[in-house]
Amino acid sequence: MPPRQRLTPADRRAQLLAVGARLFAAHPYEDVLMEEVAEQAGVSRALLYRHFPSKHALFAAIYQQAADQLLAETRFDPADSLVEQLIQGMDVHLDYFVANRNAVLAANRVLAGDPVIQTIMTNELDALRARLLAVLPLADAGARDAVSGVLKSWLVFVQVLCVDWLSHETCTRTQLRDICIGAVLGALRPLLAEDPAPDWPPQADGAKIGTGRHSKCAG
Repeated sequence: MPPRQRLTPADRRAQLLAVGARLFAAHPYEDVLMEEVAEQAGVSRALLYRHFPSKHALFAAIYQQAADQLLAETRFDPADSLVEQLIQGMDVHLDYFVANRNAVLAANRVLAGDPVIQTIMTNELDALRARLLAVLPLADAGARDAVSGVLKSWLVFVQVLCVDWLSHETCTRTQLRDICIGAVLGALRPLLAEDPAPDWPPQADGAKIGTGRHSKCAG
């Protein structure tokens, strides 16, 4: 066990979250033990349980922290094109998904019916939808309602597709990202007065979506 450090309650909580996040990223949910978290943090089990009364509580706090960080790092800048904004947001999330594969699979499969975890994910998706609505050129309230419904369905589609991809990579990461972006652009085009991405899909170097050795991406 590492030597115990004297920390403020806030710093101790942050330390425990960091240790827990590392373990949940490295191992399946069922293999992570609170005893190991305490040992790697250099604290007693009693102190760990004082901050987090259960493994579920620790995981929920870690996932909430991750959701908050993803929202902070996902920027929708009107100075960028819609495609640039979508690429940036997808890359931020895919970076996290790949680095924390076990944690993402735990949240979406092991704890798929857990109301706390599902609320965290739903709140993040709702926040992302609101940000996208704010940068899209919408003519009126009717168009906003229609686009909002499309975005809500698209975000769930992206979530399901990415989780399936983490389990079985049937295409490259870039193809996965471009499939997700292409899906929302195709769904939005009939609802907007102007094409939000006239240069999409990219055609450079013959790298058209749907061609090449890894052209399919399905769960």
